[in-house]
Amino acid sequence: MLSILSGGTGTPKLLRGFKDSEDIAVIVNTAEDVWISGNKVTPDIDSVIYTIAGVIDDEKWWGIKGDTFNTFKALEAMGHFEEIMIGDKDRATHILRTELLKNGNSLTDATRELCDVFQIKTIVLPMSDNDITSVICTPDGDFHFQDFWVGMRGEPEVISVKLFGDLVPTPEVMEALNASDNIFIGPSNPITSIGPILALEGVRETLQIKFVVAVSPFIGDKPVSGPAAKLMKAKGLEPSTRGVAEFYKDIVDVLIIDERDTTDLSGYDFEVARFDTLMTSVEKSKALADFMLTKCV
Repeated sequence: MLSILSGGTGTPKLLRGFKDSEDIAVIVNTAEDVWISGNKVTPDIDSVIYTIAGVIDDEKWWGIKGDTFNTFKALEAMGHFEEIMIGDKDRATHILRTELLKNGNSLTDATRELCDVFQIKTIVLPMSDNDITSVICTPDGDFHFQDFWVGMRGEPEVISVKLFGDLVPTPEVMEALNASDNIFIGPSNPITSIGPILALEGVRETLQIKFVVAVSPFIGDKPVSGPAAKLMKAKGLEPSTRGVAEFYKDIVDVLIIDERDTTDLSGYDFEVARFDTLMTSVEKSKALADFMLTKCV
């Protein structure tokens, strides 16, 4: 068993490089989940499922390729504005998930059902069945991550990042971690994508006794995408590859940084490996996945 910790953009790109296999469990951040027009939207889980199913819009890295937006436009014409632009096929996923939840299923159960619908074998696990939320604190107030990143385009200064909710992983998550000889951390935002998973009761401690291979989402002091730099700075970490190393230093055995990255990480008690981490094609995703597998114990 191989477990992979995932957020919603960097790690799905990496997942393109792995075979759809029941021997892989992807443990996914749910702290960015949000309710929109009465439906439960789980952006990171959906990106993982769509990627493995081969239907992800790989230009935006969210939603379904070739989707239409008729419902979104019709609602807008009625004066009902949705902060996230949801496609019609994508909305069907949210509707089915919401119905399953209303009928008494857990988020884990609903996600398993959606994996069956999209005919994927990889085990996709929400990090928790509890409602957990990443809140971004700014000089103008505290905001849900989606409001900060989508509504405000990540522009406000960030004072701090907080997690709210009962930080307990599902039994399925702990079972997957305990059954895994190797655990991979994808190149997702360390603070709001991977951080919430690590904050769950017992998860970080479990990783400390496992063999962990992580990919940095930075090249030097530049994040590959997203607001990682601003959020790391708010957490008191250097917004750079060195900051990533500091954040993961107690759990990682191998940190893979980009081959163009000249950061000197000597002095850390883990292996530093260099490879092309940009994954601008399926072939490059597969190459990075294969390289990570060579580092396994």
